[in-house]
Amino acid sequence: MIRAPLTWLISIQREIIGAIQRDIVGVRFAVNVFIGTTVTWYVLTHILDDENPIWAIASMVAASDPQVKEAVRIFKSRLINVLLGCAVGLIFVVMGGSSEWKLPIALAVTVLLSSYLVQIPTMWRQAPITAAIVIAAGLTHHSKLSGIEHGVHKVAEVIFGCLVGLLVSLLMAKIWPVAEPENRP
Repeated sequence: MIRAPLTWLISIQREIIGAIQRDIVGVRFAVNVFIGTTVTWYVLTHILDDENPIWAIASMVAASDPQVKEAVRIFKSRLINVLLGCAVGLIFVVMGGSSEWKLPIALAVTVLLSSYLVQIPTMWRQAPITAAIVIAAGLTHHSKLSGIEHGVHKVAEVIFGCLVGLLVSLLMAKIWPVAEPENRP
């Protein structure tokens, strides 16, 4: 008779502890994002005179994680896919004119290369996004050279944001460790 209520109480206790731990991870992630945003914004706007570092900030958030193993995995995956997308984007900017078919064909090629050649499912959407950034810059600027320059600048911004996200995650893991989850899918 006593066993059922005891099991129920233990179950409730586990749920409460789990909720508290999730909240702590959420708070830790918020601190990571706060620090990363501050560093990224300051460096790009005040030191490098970038007017709109939104790509870097979005990348920093995507690459930041309270669990270091996850942050490293995301960083590697994102970096590989960014470099692939940049390479494909640059090839398509340099090739031919400014056809309206250039962007969808380039993005489809990028997805195929990311899916079947690179085969890193984490952040695989990053490759066509990066290709789109580079190609859009090439299509909207008056010369291929300025389009390439603008596209590569945006890719460098993305890589910088990823690096800041990873470094903040590593630093915070030393200052405020968070237990790695036991069962991560």
